[in-house]
Amino acid sequence: MADKEMTKAAGQPGGRDKPWLFRTYAGHSTAAKSNELYKKNLSKGQTGLSIAFDLPTQTGYDSDHELARGEVGKVGVPVSHLGDMRTLFADIPIENMNTSMTINATAAWLLSLYIAAADEQGADRTKLQGTIQNDIIKEYLSRGTYVYPPEPSLRLIKDTIVYSYRNVPKWNPTNVCSYHLQEAGATPVQELAYALATGIAVLDTVKASGEVQEKDFGTVVGRVSFFVNAGMKFVTEVCKMRAFNELWDEITRERYGVTDARNRMFRYGVQVNSLGLTEPQAENNVYRILIAALGVTLSKNARCRALQLPAWNEALGLPRPWDQQWSLRMQQILAFETDLLEMGDIFDGSVEIKRKVDALKDEARAELKTIASMGGAIAAIDYMKRKLVESNTTRLAAIESGDSVLVGVNSFRETEPSPLGAGEGAILVVDPAVEIDQVERLKAWRAARDAKTVKETLAALEAAAKEGRNVMEPSIACAKAGVTTGEWGGLLRQIFGEYRAPTGVSQAAVARDSAAIDEVRKSVEDVSNTLGRRIKFLVGKPGLDGHSNGAEQIAVRARDVGMEVVYEGIRLTPAQIVRAAGDEAVHVVGLSILSGSHVPLVTEVMERMRKDGLGNVPVVVGGIIPPEDEKTLKAFGVAAVYTPKDFQLNDIMADIVRLVQTNAKAA
Repeated sequence: MADKEMTKAAGQPGGRDKPWLFRTYAGHSTAAKSNELYKKNLSKGQTGLSIAFDLPTQTGYDSDHELARGEVGKVGVPVSHLGDMRTLFADIPIENMNTSMTINATAAWLLSLYIAAADEQGADRTKLQGTIQNDIIKEYLSRGTYVYPPEPSLRLIKDTIVYSYRNVPKWNPTNVCSYHLQEAGATPVQELAYALATGIAVLDTVKASGEVQEKDFGTVVGRVSFFVNAGMKFVTEVCKMRAFNELWDEITRERYGVTDARNRMFRYGVQVNSLGLTEPQAENNVYRILIAALGVTLSKNARCRALQLPAWNEALGLPRPWDQQWSLRMQQILAFETDLLEMGDIFDGSVEIKRKVDALKDEARAELKTIASMGGAIAAIDYMKRKLVESNTTRLAAIESGDSVLVGVNSFRETEPSPLGAGEGAILVVDPAVEIDQVERLKAWRAARDAKTVKETLAALEAAAKEGRNVMEPSIACAKAGVTTGEWGGLLRQIFGEYRAPTGVSQAAVARDSAAIDEVRKSVEDVSNTLGRRIKFLVGKPGLDGHSNGAEQIAVRARDVGMEVVYEGIRLTPAQIVRAAGDEAVHVVGLSILSGSHVPLVTEVMERMRKDGLGNVPVVVGGIIPPEDEKTLKAFGVAAVYTPKDFQLNDIMADIVRLVQTNAKAA
């Protein structure tokens, strides 16, 4: 499309606003395969990149670490060193690209690798455009790829901000992310309040450091961006985004004294809701995705700067390139075939919209006041986590009862067979050989580099980290010397320590009584009396998958029906899970895995259980598990497999009770 068609302002004769950035969240298998995918997507009209990293990269491990087993290349691309980053952007001019990187605990490192790769291409650092997510608080609350405790984590965020505004001034060094809060069950008010509280915590940290002069602080504020979620209640989402705009303007003006209105703008990108995508009748998700996109595009004054849409079949497994293309075409049709970008803000002057916006703002201010009374976002982590678990419990209860209608799931379930998602090739499957190849390339990389330079640059990074100096330049030097992701992450683990976030399970409010819950409670009591002790259920999350929402809800419901629950949170090795199962003498083990690594991780857990004499303890598994993998798991001895279609938690609890009862009779 000609540039002149895109430059006239909406409202002028023939005028039309420029569209938002079209992105697709992508990356898998290897840097080379991901590079090929990016170039294809760009050739199809995508205007920005959104990099998905695999879980070892996100959590600061190399591909050959014990915890990386089964996770390499599954949910994103493995980037273990500069060679991987170089390959990832081969024949893609970094200087001309707008790149979003969903990376948090290791954000400073991935930005360093990106800058080092840009330097190799001869790019001007001052022209680099893009975003690192770099929001650790929501990792503690919802997504789980945190590494370090809160104080050093905020220090790393501060270092990237201070470095970036001076050296890569067009870069957004932090992208406060409410997306995963909504995925964890947040209400619109919680999404507003918790994200804004996080933004305040970050800016307060930067201000308190004294490393930014007062005259430059408005510029720093202007580089803070946000990444939000948009669900099906798209009118509420429009109001939420208008509330975000107005509250951020208010906070930056009143709390930080920012006078330039441009620096007070609420700049945000979006991925629309994946939580609401369904496994049954998955073709209906196309409509859900489009409707959710309206919430962040309809209101001109609150329109997103960048949009990425999930694929229709993400509740089934990893999407194929064609599936991602379908979502990209959806954006392009919305932007170019409708008159959306020819209008001013169609909601200005609406009494109903203003009423809803004002109500959201008032409730969000009240919640912000509660958080502030606790000492701010970091001090309120336990409180916010508990509230999210409770909100998600309420959301799921409404689906179970039918009060919240999900077409094809709890209503209108009669359907014709879908020709779209059946059989081999219906989803993208990562070849298990990818991990072996990646590990071999990593070993070759280590062998080929100058060990003396690696040692020297790591020593310089260690000194900077211990002395409180900015870690960015030493990290860039490490990247250029060939230091690996695991070496960078491991060194800072030694200095800063590691953190385990609260689960929110033990303090979450008890579910309301219902006939279904009472029936399961009675069966739990009966079987517990037969056993001579209460049914004990271990809920485990092996590997690096940090999406704990499902595991938390299973643990909460198991507690509510009277079971004794053992749940130690995320990121456990199979050995740790098996040890806990033996030490706690549990009656059943439940494993939750959403990263696609269910086959190798479940297999290892069960092999270790058999070796340790626990082969008689039934194992159930939950996650995004394709039918072919379900057959594999059951053939290996898994007692039951649950996927997103299994939304009745009481039915799952009843299954578990029957498993324990049957197992006890057979013993």
